[in-house]
Amino acid sequence: MDDEEKIGLRNEDLKEKSSPEATPPLFLAPVNWFKKLAQEMHWSFVFGVVVVYGVSQGMGGALSRVASDYYWKDVQKVQPSQTQFYMGITSIPWIVKPLWGILTDVVPVAGYKRRPYFILAGLIGAISMLILSLSSSLHVGAALLCLTAGSAGVAIADVTIDACVAKNSTNHPGLAGDLQSLCGFSSSIGALLGFSISGLLVHLIGSQGVLGFLSVPAVLVFLVGAILNEPCMQNFVYREVHQKFLGAGKSMWVTLKCPDIWRPCLYMYISFALSLNIQEGLFFWYTDKTAGPAFSQEKVGFIFSFGSVGAFLGVLLYQNILKEYPFRDLLFGSQLLLGISGMMDLVLVLRLNLKFGMPDYLFAVLDESVTRMVGQLKWMPLLVLSSKLCPPGIEGTFFALLMSIDNFGLLTCSWFGGLLLHILKVTRTEFGNLWVAILVRNVMRILPLLVLFLVPKSDQQSTMLPLDTVNGKEEQEVREQDDNIELVALVDNSR
Repeated sequence: MDDEEKIGLRNEDLKEKSSPEATPPLFLAPVNWFKKLAQEMHWSFVFGVVVVYGVSQGMGGALSRVASDYYWKDVQKVQPSQTQFYMGITSIPWIVKPLWGILTDVVPVAGYKRRPYFILAGLIGAISMLILSLSSSLHVGAALLCLTAGSAGVAIADVTIDACVAKNSTNHPGLAGDLQSLCGFSSSIGALLGFSISGLLVHLIGSQGVLGFLSVPAVLVFLVGAILNEPCMQNFVYREVHQKFLGAGKSMWVTLKCPDIWRPCLYMYISFALSLNIQEGLFFWYTDKTAGPAFSQEKVGFIFSFGSVGAFLGVLLYQNILKEYPFRDLLFGSQLLLGISGMMDLVLVLRLNLKFGMPDYLFAVLDESVTRMVGQLKWMPLLVLSSKLCPPGIEGTFFALLMSIDNFGLLTCSWFGGLLLHILKVTRTEFGNLWVAILVRNVMRILPLLVLFLVPKSDQQSTMLPLDTVNGKEEQEVREQDDNIELVALVDNSR
């Protein structure tokens, strides 16, 4: 009898170990993951990451992309070339990201280094978006100022949350990978959701209504600043701010003069600047009822949402197959593919897809997906290259400088794309030369291959900078002056 009882007890123990309660269900894994991060780094920080990356940049950026296009087209009634120029201006706050980064690092407000900047970003974003939404006859200049202010709000919040992420990655090195996954997951899901509903929202409440709705993410950013768990600094000496600014600027200038650094930087700028952006001309043609396929707002939103899926596939392809290739080989292939894939726009504008029996909407979805995937294949190695160009001691601020160089290249390609549309007389109703603009753009995308020698031949796992490049006497003096500056990873997620 005793043996039977022992066997029975063993069976009960085995049942308990194999029961669902012993192993949490799969659908609870994300919840437990969030709980783990919240316990280790405080729930207000996790909330801030989700709000800034997922709601403000991801969903808000997607909604802003579609709503802004329709706002310039239907409300302000400007030409495609003008829209291209205005969209470039709204990206200027992202070019000065190092300034926001240094401000959050060395200029605390009321004893706090992060919270006031979240509050400022939220206020700027909410006020500017409400003005756009509630003003029925806003002047073009005032509308441009509001959109630029809204972009500045998102950029300031981005830099500030980047600083928080970098600090927590340093304090919890074992969770650094989890933090990057949280950032990427929030941004991807937010963008996909935003693009999926953007067209429907524009159809229901109009472009101004959607821009007004963007005040909600801004209010959430404001809330992050109100509740973020951050220690208060006591007795900060503001007289040292000027010296700290000079020290940070000098250290970046000394580093940028190194040939091993400025040469790849020059390539990155050229590769973006020559890839002319004529997206606004294509958008006006997409929605034209006479010359174009007359896509509805809902269809335009879904086309962009499939583009987000393509970008995600590009990340997976790079991570699993291409990350072992040398920089030159990968950048050569991605830049070449960027020019070739642009021919899909030419096929669509000339309506050649109809001759093969493929509807415009289906081909546009395929076009956007492939273009975004190839663009991501180009962007990923450039991110790795940028991270390897950052010398020890000034990694964060210098990485922000490199991202600003890339954004300045994007500004250049946007303005030159607008100039090309203007020269070819592509207007709101005239698209006869749009195919020429596409052809010129595709040829220009190939030209950066001529300066590919500026990129090092090394593979993506090797160390690129020699020690004498970053440990010289002059830089050492700068670093000693700048020891008390908190330098953080300021990563660009919007563009």
